[in-house]
Amino acid sequence: MAIDYSKELGFSKVEQQYVFESGNEMAAYAAQQINYHVMGYFPISPSTEVAQFLDLTKTSGQHDIRLVASDGEHSSAGICYGASTAGGRVFNATSAQGFMYMLEQLPVQSGTRLPMVMNLVCRSISGPLNIHGDHSDLYFALNTGWPILMCRDPQAVYDMNIMALKLAEDPEVRLPVMVASDGYFTSHQKRRVQTFVYREDVLKFVGEQPPAGFPHTLNRENPISVGPYMNEPDYINNRYQLSVAMYKAGEAFERIAKEYGELTGRYYSALELYRMEDAEVAVFLMNSASEIIKDVVDQLRAKGIKAGSISPNMIRPFPQKQIADALKNVKAITVGDRGDSPGGHGGNMVNEIKAALFTHGNSTTKVISRIYGLGGKEFYAEDGHHLFQLAIDAAESGEVEIPFDFYGHTPGDPDKTPVRILEPLQFEDLKSGLISVQQDETTGKINVKVPPMRALTRKPKRLTPGHGACPGCGIFSGLELFFKGIEGDIIALYHTGCAYVVTTGYPHSSHKGTFIHNLFQNGAATLSGLVEMFWERKRRGELDELGLQEDFTFVMVTGDGGMDIGMGPAIGAALRNHKMIILEYDNEGYMNTGAQLSYSTPKGHRTSTSGVGKTQQGKGTHHKDTPQIMAATNIPYVFTGTEAFPQDLVKKAAKAQWYAQNEGLVYGKILSACPLNWMSDDKAGTALVRAAVNSCFFPLYEVEQGITNITYDPEAKGNKVGLTEWLKGMGKTKHLLKPENEAALSSFHGEVERRWNRLKAKHAHPDL
Repeated sequence: MAIDYSKELGFSKVEQQYVFESGNEMAAYAAQQINYHVMGYFPISPSTEVAQFLDLTKTSGQHDIRLVASDGEHSSAGICYGASTAGGRVFNATSAQGFMYMLEQLPVQSGTRLPMVMNLVCRSISGPLNIHGDHSDLYFALNTGWPILMCRDPQAVYDMNIMALKLAEDPEVRLPVMVASDGYFTSHQKRRVQTFVYREDVLKFVGEQPPAGFPHTLNRENPISVGPYMNEPDYINNRYQLSVAMYKAGEAFERIAKEYGELTGRYYSALELYRMEDAEVAVFLMNSASEIIKDVVDQLRAKGIKAGSISPNMIRPFPQKQIADALKNVKAITVGDRGDSPGGHGGNMVNEIKAALFTHGNSTTKVISRIYGLGGKEFYAEDGHHLFQLAIDAAESGEVEIPFDFYGHTPGDPDKTPVRILEPLQFEDLKSGLISVQQDETTGKINVKVPPMRALTRKPKRLTPGHGACPGCGIFSGLELFFKGIEGDIIALYHTGCAYVVTTGYPHSSHKGTFIHNLFQNGAATLSGLVEMFWERKRRGELDELGLQEDFTFVMVTGDGGMDIGMGPAIGAALRNHKMIILEYDNEGYMNTGAQLSYSTPKGHRTSTSGVGKTQQGKGTHHKDTPQIMAATNIPYVFTGTEAFPQDLVKKAAKAQWYAQNEGLVYGKILSACPLNWMSDDKAGTALVRAAVNSCFFPLYEVEQGITNITYDPEAKGNKVGLTEWLKGMGKTKHLLKPENEAALSSFHGEVERRWNRLKAKHAHPDL
């Protein structure tokens, strides 16, 4: 029997329905109903799903948003900014490091008063890297000039996303607006949510089109300058106007929220007060934890304790007067911050609350500051009782014993220092002498001799077994094979990505040698600094005491889109020609965040942001030819390789080491199978990458000192296969074999043949 929810929907002037969805789904659903013009985006957990859901619904024809996959969050913010200058509606979603990467763009947008809406799905800021929820990224948003709306549950995510656009486009505001929800707590938690049934009702509330009368860059009758250089006194005037607009946003939000409440029956004020009318002790928490604390309030009230809780629905502008009014009769309040302001004697919210009390003449309410819930640490009712007990104790004694502290942490204990489980690799074992590398005195080229592969099994593995990679993952078979060709010690830097995440869960590590991590966009620069420090300290004789027998080989391992977002720094490192190797495992997507499209994803291939359906058939553009890009920087050595041709890869590794130790930067790309997201059999990885080579999609070649050499020619060997032989082995490409996708397959095939023919021409003509 169908359940009748009509009585539960309450008063509403529009037809609504119940859905059972997560916060990310509701952000996407609100954007879909609004039908924004443009979304520039880049995947990062836990906000990635927003773009994925929008791609999925666009694939089935449910909206017309132009989804622009960028090469990094900095670019995604630039795409959104450029789109917003053109007078349309713009949307984005990000988290944590992605938000930090785009941070410098955000004050530009608010300073030029261009509306848009961005969902910040809150997550811990690195380092160390943590992908779970707290508010450490949110606190960096406080000075961007963006109004910030807060969402305690998926219902609020939906509602705030709709109100946010109306707020952004309000004639007295005209600012980009941020909608903040808790990563994984709210973003992935499914709850029952009321939504508008009809898009027409949503557009009637926010407006069918953006308000007219404001300048934009597409009006040829009124050309404008966006973001001119500004000296004093104009700059301070601009900042004053921004400040005025921000406070106007607070007034506009109350007006919009009232209108929204009258329409839907759901009311949001800037400050949500729960049983605060006669409260003597209180707790202040934001977003998801603010719902849990209400149960604690009820439990304390049942014991006769006058408890209440406060949670903001808006923190920019900060509801200072409302906070002061709510606390005028409160004896003590504990403020929980899900992010620290190191050195500030409390998180951002506690210091703003103290300022509110001071500004409005309240010198009696005692304030306790606690940092809690960092890195996704759960918040339970018993934690709420602890926070209330701190306030109760202060109210009874009139003193705050410890004004600021962390809660839920464990202080360091020297007796529990992690111990080494495996002994470091010995130089003697790593320097096997099995591989011969010599430079030809006449040609200058490097000649390499390697023994049969079985002889190299004597060399120890650089990575331990037992890491967390998926069954059939091609990353580690490819990496270990490459490392067989490296003699002696290495220092490896890994970008964020699958190879990093599955091998380094503190306090354990799968790396037997020295390992460093840095973020996608800055790994090449980081390793560059290490390389130069090594050579400079060696030049000064400072390393002699360490008894280094030979030089290190420095290797940066990148993948999962790392040569998209990290392309600029990689090219910079190449142009500086540092003595290091950049090794990319190419699994054709951002697999560590859920198989989103990368610029290395081939045309027509399905990913979670290039779906297959009524309006699109996989990725619409061709893949990036990264080896050719890197070869154009004139570095000494570029190569491609796969585990399916082991001797070829080991030779290239040995050659790469020689060039990295003697001449400069090396770039190599290894094609790595990803059964989970290629939708292929776990055991099929080697066969698939072999078919990719034999179909000429992934040719094996090297560019040595500017001269191209094909190291394996499937045509000459009589092993060439059709492209479909490779594609039919993967679920992500089977749709390309259907008759209706013949045009896409033909385009892909044509590009593969064009690149192969061009490579053959370069092989035949050294000057090309």
